[in-house]
Amino acid sequence: MSRTLMLSSQTVQDYAQLGAVVLRGVLNAEELQTLEQGIEHNLSHLSPLAQVASRADDPGRFIEDFCTWQSNAAYEKILRDSALPHIAAQLMQSQTVRVYHDHLLVKEPGTKQPTPWHQDQPYYNVSGRQNVSFWIPVDPVSEASTLRFVAKSHLGTWYMPRTFRDQQAKWFPEGSLAELPPIDAEPHHYTQLAWSLDPGDCVAFQMLALHASNGVGPAERRRVFSARYLGDDTRHAVRHWRTSPPFEGLAERLPEGAEMNDPLFPKVWG
Repeated sequence: MSRTLMLSSQTVQDYAQLGAVVLRGVLNAEELQTLEQGIEHNLSHLSPLAQVASRADDPGRFIEDFCTWQSNAAYEKILRDSALPHIAAQLMQSQTVRVYHDHLLVKEPGTKQPTPWHQDQPYYNVSGRQNVSFWIPVDPVSEASTLRFVAKSHLGTWYMPRTFRDQQAKWFPEGSLAELPPIDAEPHHYTQLAWSLDPGDCVAFQMLALHASNGVGPAERRRVFSARYLGDDTRHAVRHWRTSPPFEGLAERLPEGAEMNDPLFPKVWG
């Protein structure tokens, strides 16, 4: 049974209007320990979906992995039993909450590889606006290396998803979606949101919110678990290409426009 944690009406309103909010003290000490154990287990048992997202000459290492919660008891406990499902229901303003997937992101000390500006939903196989991603570090995160967001960027425009290192359009045909705006070149035109974080804190963001992050310092390790949830209006968007992450065979079980009613996406609230 999930813990409950009531959010203020202002936090829910900020999420709807800005696309990203910071949440302090979401995980308690026991849950943090569980999550850290889950992350270390994941790092020593990487799945076939794992990838190194940094270059070979990077002095650090940026490792990612996806969709391992079903074989990681610590992850499953956090996804189901922490306050995250209740918080997700409030932020999404949804009666139901389903797990979408988990995502491990670890930047080892000295990693220079940035995470470029992007939205998450164009990489995915879902439509709808009731969704939330939680970015949850188990290490202190400075404002210099935290996740940054463009305020209100979740309100409609889908931008072309590209591979992070070589900027290839693998998901949508060239020209079919808008190109990213010049956020870094014209920072005065784009209000950014960013928060330093302590273990137990997290940021929550809508899957169309533009976000990015820098590398980390030589004495900074940044281990992050992302928990992603879906709400009432989410439907299966069948793609004719490999999504990130992929859900092999799902189109054979869920047709286009179907609710995400599948064992891969268990209902954890409502």
